Amino acid sequence: MRVISYNLRKNRASGELVALTERYTPNILCLQECNTSDLPTEVGNLHLADSTRRNRLGLAIYYRKDRFTAVKTQTFALKKSLHDRLAAPAHERLIATRLIDHVAQREFVVASFHAAPLTALNSLRRNQIHSAHEELSILGPGLPTLMVGDYNYPIFQGKLGNRVNRTGYDLTLSDTRTYTRYKFFRGHFDLATSMGLTISNVETLPQGTSDHMPILVTATYEQQTDAAHHPAEPASVSAEGLDFII
Repeated sequence: MRVISYNLRKNRASGELVALTERYTPNILCLQECNTSDLPTEVGNLHLADSTRRNRLGLAIYYRKDRFTAVKTQTFALKKSLHDRLAAPAHERLIATRLIDHVAQREFVVASFHAAPLTALNSLRRNQIHSAHEELSILGPGLPTLMVGDYNYPIFQGKLGNRVNRTGYDLTLSDTRTYTRYKFFRGHFDLATSMGLTISNVETLPQGTSDHMPILVTATYEQQTDAAHHPAEPASVSAEGLDFII
């Protein structure tokens, strides 16, 4: 399974989406900083699950209808930074979809996340990440979960990894940096946190017109538990590979 997620830099890179889907043939597309009022229902062979409604910098998720069934999509407001209160760029910083994967015959949750900007403290972003994980556990209790996007967390990622580990999540960085706009703020901004998945590789893809680069996450389902089974399927279903592009 291949999933593209991309920070479009205030929608500037929206014209690249069709070419990305043609080149990488994704199954799922996660977007940050998109203009949701202009989003098409289809991007290539991907269908819009849903998008945020109250954001200047919106979030969206697309998926392949021939492989998945969308059970439920929710958007979530997380703790606001001062920048959010003054500039109102993002009321909802998380969108998540619970999907039935008909190839693997199981359900999982995929989410697109956009943390507060660098003007906020890391402590606030940690609060947002923790709250986002809690919301995802309510949307899909016990299900494999992947949250990808712009974490705005370029330093002290080891400490962040330790914190998310204590809640049952893994933090994974890409092989090279994903943000290059400013000399002093280059690094791994686009990250993946996951539960119930084994991520074997995260690759940064070539840069387009955005100041963020997409990343490709390759993962497999871990051994499923009873809570993660699709109700109509036996427990002996084998794991399927997943490729996530962020």
